[in-house]
Amino acid sequence: MAYDIVVLGGGSGGYACALRAAELGMSVALIEKDKIGGTCLHRGCIPTKALLHVAEVADETRESGSFGVRARFDGIDVPGVHAFKDRIVTRAWKGVQGLLKAAGVTLVEGEGRLAGERRVQVGPETYEGRHLVLATGSAPRSLPGLDIDGERVITSDHALTMDRVPSSVVVLGGGVIGVELASVYRSFGAEVTIVEALPHLLPAEEESSSKLLERAFRRRGVKYELGVRFDGVKTTETGVLVTLANGKTLDAEILLVAVGRGAVTAGLGLEEAGVAVERGTVTVDEHCRTSAPGVYAVGDLIATPQLAHAGFAEGIMVAEHIAGLAPAPIDYAGVPRITYSDPEVASVGLTSAQAAERGMEIVEQVYDLAGNPKSQILGTAGAVKVLARKDGPVVGVHMVGRRVGELVTEAQLVYNWEALPAEVAQLIHAHPTQSEAIGEAMLALAGKPLHVHN
Repeated sequence: MAYDIVVLGGGSGGYACALRAAELGMSVALIEKDKIGGTCLHRGCIPTKALLHVAEVADETRESGSFGVRARFDGIDVPGVHAFKDRIVTRAWKGVQGLLKAAGVTLVEGEGRLAGERRVQVGPETYEGRHLVLATGSAPRSLPGLDIDGERVITSDHALTMDRVPSSVVVLGGGVIGVELASVYRSFGAEVTIVEALPHLLPAEEESSSKLLERAFRRRGVKYELGVRFDGVKTTETGVLVTLANGKTLDAEILLVAVGRGAVTAGLGLEEAGVAVERGTVTVDEHCRTSAPGVYAVGDLIATPQLAHAGFAEGIMVAEHIAGLAPAPIDYAGVPRITYSDPEVASVGLTSAQAAERGMEIVEQVYDLAGNPKSQILGTAGAVKVLARKDGPVVGVHMVGRRVGELVTEAQLVYNWEALPAEVAQLIHAHPTQSEAIGEAMLALAGKPLHVHN
C-alpha cells in the first residue's frame, strides 16, 4: 500500500504530522503499536497533570481554614483519583482518534519496522511512502545495574497506576519528572527525598529559579540530597534501602527512578535503512531530515527538548516541508518550558549562563511575587526574572510560583518577537492578575518602576 507519507509512531509528533499532512491534501498512514497519543497522553503530560491538580486540591483542603473555609481532609481515595485521571485521558484519546478519522488518516495498529527504502513492515503488510516520518518516542531510562521491579523500584509509568499512596519515597533524579512526582507524593502525604547528582533541582533552569524551588520544597517538607550520586539499592522487608556515594543511606517504601527518558530506537531497522543514530538518538538537520533520503524524525526520537509541544511543532514543520511550504526551522530556546510542581517553574529563552556563553551583555530585573496582590491571594511565593540584552530585546524570562505556567505564553511571545522591555512596558496588564509581575519587571527594565521594591 502506497501513501504520500507513512508515519511510524502515533504520539505527539507523529499524529501532529499526520493531521497537518492530511490538511495539506496528502495521503497518510499512521502506524502505532499501542495507543494513539503516545507517552504524553497516556503516561506523561496529561495523567501527571491530572495527579498534580488532585494534589493541589488536597493541599487547598488542608489549608482551607486560612481562607475562612471549614473543610476537613480525610485522605486520598486512590481509586477515585485514578477514575478522574482516566476520564481525562480517555476523553482526550477519543478526541485525537476522531480528528485523525475525520482527516482521512489511515490508522494501522501494530509494531512497525523499516523494511527497505521508505517502507515499513507491520506483520504481513508493507506500507510504502514517498516520505517516511519516524516518531517512535521514548521510554523511561534506568542506571547500569539498577533493576526496575515495578513494585519496590519503579518508574514514572508505574507511579501512574499505583494502588496506594506510599508512606515514603526516594526519588532518584531532580529533573522535571522527579520534581513533579515528588510534589504529588508530598501533597498526598508521603515523606519524600529527592536525590540529584547535580548541584541543584531542575539543573537546566535558571539557577535562581532552582534555588526558589528548593526553598519552597524545604518549607513543604520535601527533603533533597544534591550534588551526590546514587550508589545502590537493596530491598528490605518494608521497602528499600538506598545508598549514596557519600555513604549516606535512605530508607523508604519505594524508590522512584526518574533519571530521564531514552529514545526508542531498538528493533526498528534504522541502520539497515541508512538512518544514522548518535548517542542514542536519531541524527537530523534543522528540518528534521535524517541521513536517509526522504526519511524524517521528530519528537523524543531526536536530540531536541522532550516536550509534547516541541513534538507538535516538529510534526507540523515536517509536513509543511514535505509539502514544499518552506517552513522556518524551530528556535528551541523559544519553546516554553514548565515544571508543574507546587510551586511551578516556567521559563523561555536563555538562562544567565547561556547568555554569558554567547558573550551577551545582559541587564536583568527580578520582581518578587510578594508585591503581587493576586499571588498573595493565591498564597504563593516566587519571582519573575527577566533578562534582556543591554539596550536590546528580552532574551529570557524565568518564573517561579503557583500557576506561573499560565504566564509563559506572554513570555514566549515577548522572546520570540524579540520585544524590547520598553515596548512591553507600554502594554497594560489587567489588575489584579499574576501577569502584572511580567509587566512590573518590564516597567523596571524600561526605567519606570511602579510597585518594585527591590
